[in-house]
Amino acid sequence: MRKTPLKPVISFLLFLCLKILFMEMGVAQNTTGSIPVNVGVTLDLDSLEANISLSCINMALSDFYATRGDYRTRLVLAIRDSKKDVVGAAAAALDLIKNVEVQAILGPSTSTQANFVIDLGEKARVPILSFSATSPSLTSIRSSYFFRATHSDSAQVNAISALFQAFGWIEAVPIYIENEYGEGIIPYLVDSLQAHDVRVPYRSVISPSPTDDQIIKELYKLMTMQTRVFIVHMYGYLGTRLFSKAKEIGMMSEGYVWIMTDGLTTDFLSSPSPSVTDTIQGVLGIKPYVPRTKELENFRVRWKRKFLQDNPNNFDAELSIYGLWAYDATKALARAVEKAGATNFGSQKANVSSSSSTDLATLGVSLNGPNLLRALSNTSFKGLTGDYHFVDGQLQSPAFQIVNVNGNRGREIGLWTPTQGLVKQLEPTNSASMSGISAAIFPGDTTVAPKGWEIPTNEKKLKIGVPVKDGFGEFVAVTKDPSSNTTKITGYCIDVFDAVVKALPYALPYEYIPHPMPAGITYDDLTYQVYLKNYDAVVGDVSIVFNRSLYIDYTLPFTESGVSMIVPIADNNSKNAWVFMKPLTWDLWVSSFFFFLFIGFVVWVLEHRINEDFRGSASDQAGTSFWFSFSTMVFAQREKLVSNLARAVVIIWFFVVLVLTQSYTASLTSLLTVQQLQPTVTDVHDLIMKGGYVGYLKGSFVRGILLGLGFDNSKLVMYNSLEECHELFSRGSGNGGIAAAFDEVPYMKLFLSKYCSKYTMIDPTFKTGGFGFVFPKGSPLVPDISRAILNVTEGDKMKQIEDAWFGKKGSCPDSSTSVSSNILSLKSFWGLFLIAGLAAFLALVIFIAMFVYRERRDLRPSDPTASTWDRTKNFFRIFIQRDSTSQTSRQMELTGRNGINLPSMGVPSPAAFSVHRQFPEDPSSTDYDSSPNRQAPQEVVINIDQLTNQNQERPTALEIDPRETNSFGN
Repeated sequence: MRKTPLKPVISFLLFLCLKILFMEMGVAQNTTGSIPVNVGVTLDLDSLEANISLSCINMALSDFYATRGDYRTRLVLAIRDSKKDVVGAAAAALDLIKNVEVQAILGPSTSTQANFVIDLGEKARVPILSFSATSPSLTSIRSSYFFRATHSDSAQVNAISALFQAFGWIEAVPIYIENEYGEGIIPYLVDSLQAHDVRVPYRSVISPSPTDDQIIKELYKLMTMQTRVFIVHMYGYLGTRLFSKAKEIGMMSEGYVWIMTDGLTTDFLSSPSPSVTDTIQGVLGIKPYVPRTKELENFRVRWKRKFLQDNPNNFDAELSIYGLWAYDATKALARAVEKAGATNFGSQKANVSSSSSTDLATLGVSLNGPNLLRALSNTSFKGLTGDYHFVDGQLQSPAFQIVNVNGNRGREIGLWTPTQGLVKQLEPTNSASMSGISAAIFPGDTTVAPKGWEIPTNEKKLKIGVPVKDGFGEFVAVTKDPSSNTTKITGYCIDVFDAVVKALPYALPYEYIPHPMPAGITYDDLTYQVYLKNYDAVVGDVSIVFNRSLYIDYTLPFTESGVSMIVPIADNNSKNAWVFMKPLTWDLWVSSFFFFLFIGFVVWVLEHRINEDFRGSASDQAGTSFWFSFSTMVFAQREKLVSNLARAVVIIWFFVVLVLTQSYTASLTSLLTVQQLQPTVTDVHDLIMKGGYVGYLKGSFVRGILLGLGFDNSKLVMYNSLEECHELFSRGSGNGGIAAAFDEVPYMKLFLSKYCSKYTMIDPTFKTGGFGFVFPKGSPLVPDISRAILNVTEGDKMKQIEDAWFGKKGSCPDSSTSVSSNILSLKSFWGLFLIAGLAAFLALVIFIAMFVYRERRDLRPSDPTASTWDRTKNFFRIFIQRDSTSQTSRQMELTGRNGINLPSMGVPSPAAFSVHRQFPEDPSSTDYDSSPNRQAPQEVVINIDQLTNQNQERPTALEIDPRETNSFGN
């Protein structure tokens, strides 16, 4: 058997060893050739959160350079302890910048520490990357060298406001620490809440180092308020004490709502402790949403292993969002340093004398600072927390988780995104899949969302002010029983409020407190007591007006709104001689008279050439025409119309006259028989012009309305009761009384219910708000009370209350209806006049056209050179002549000259009539014989002995006088 030679194997092993050797030498060469870049880290090293962040920073550098061996730069950490102090953080930063000459600083831990460190970085051109300073106030420093490697607290305020919208809470009290961190979020939080109609009646400020008594005192103060929704924004150590004391005094029970901002939520739930979570059961929390990825889960496992190796005693520690931000911030800085270049890592010293210089004066300026600034601004990558890039030195706002503390952990009940609002969960594409929020368990282990406010526990009943005044006891009456020394408060407003409170879905204890209103005290003074917090509400006949709404809130009105005028109704039986003129206004009288003349003229034009009744002298024609026109008022005209055009015009005019006369008769009848029911005043402006005295209720805002209308102050008279108002009316305006009274509709209706036969309500009504209940500005009771008012007014209860205090409707005539005038005006008849006028005008046009056409030969002048005046005279000369060609005209002529009467057909009456032939009067006519020997006109006389009807014989012959037969021959 031949042996296998060993030489090839030895050669291969030798080659492999040499290759490994050269690779190690290359790595060593690369490592040896890297450029160290000093980077400072300032953290509160005694805190657990600092240790977690520091371990994440070290792991970030290891992970980053493990896959980037070709990078020339290497970050070298210089760690300093800020000692949980602003001065300590500033000293650490100054030491790093001046002595170590760091190119950037990671930290500090808190917003308060960052405030001064940012100024140092700006002065030395050293970028400051803070992954835990979240106060929005740091942005106002406007330092280009400050990069917030976390999210601003202002990013979460809209998520908090969305919770208020989801649960219907309308009030909130923020509780925050008194420092840079606590105060920075408040302006943004308040603005966001107010934008969603949420009031912030109070802000609770807690000292950074308070005693237990101070915390308890502030919590008891909150218990005395109505608001039950609290937003807590402070550090974890202070939040633990606050919730512990709140639980001790019973503020973690049913009815309360607690919301933690993201800082406190992260502190409590990153490494939950049973002693802490036991005090915050049912609390809602906000924290940034970090999508679960495979890389993140692998990092959690590696971090936990590494952290326990370095800190074996902190086995309960959990990775927090600040650790993730520290990890991503370190990687971002490492990328930016490499991108900025490997030169000019030194600093330029300040030129100052050493004798008078200070540490700040001798602070150098980093030469590579501007390059590193640009590189950081352009850095973008996919980090553990998601897409990582800076916009104006800020990370973009993320989505937020809404968590509910139950047991020893926070249960996610929803998410909030800037674009979608509240959603139950996100799809992998980060698009909202379901809107809304899951059910939460609130303090007291209840799933019913608290309404967000309660009656203060230290005040068992609401103090409700009630006006005490004389008069109008039907609305509010305060009486005292001398025997029992008790006060009884009754009235319409009291009954309405009692019914409204009973309609609420919860119990509302209250008590009425009489408020005296002596002379000089108005309802403005009463409502102002609510603003001064002397009363929790005011119930009574309080009107809703604008000026009071500036400092108090009204409920919806529970009465009719408006201010109206009451005037006496008088029996005006003193009729004067000209009462018949009152039914029509002057313009209707003038228009009617004009149309009577116009119709008479039109009838004359249409009839005078063919109707003998309208002929004669000029005065006869005018008299007949106008007589005919005016006689149509009583339909007593005796002239017969011949022209069809005239008949059409008169038929239409008859209809106009019929409507006008009937309306006049009805109006005059009303004036003569019903006028005793009419008001003495119908117009406010007439009352002002005549200087009449008017009354108003004492202390009422109506006085301002009257002055605004133009009434003189000296003409205004106050009254306190219905009886006093009636007495003023009885005196009259000229005898120390009034002519009218102005007040709100409820008062006026009450007045009319007692004196309905003597007074009436006159329109117009000036709009007002009506009566409403008064509550403090922003009171959460207002919407509930308003809804209860709607519930009561829509039911039978309100009618029962009104009937009990004001009497049943129908027992008195309804005087609230507006009083209308009996006078007729042209507005009611202009349509009829228009029709009659158009018909008459159209008839005139047709007649003139026919006349001109028929008489065109005669109208044409024989002399072409005739003037216009001669032509006009010729036109009117022909126009006023009888129309001889008309059949009616010829018949009239026969009747008038020969006495021949033409009986109606079928009427048996003996008659004799003569028929004559009239020769033309015009000598130029061909039928006219102008010779001297011409015979006189001859006449044929026809004697008719008898005309018979159907039952009589017809005449057998006509007797004709032979002497007159020649006339027929002509």
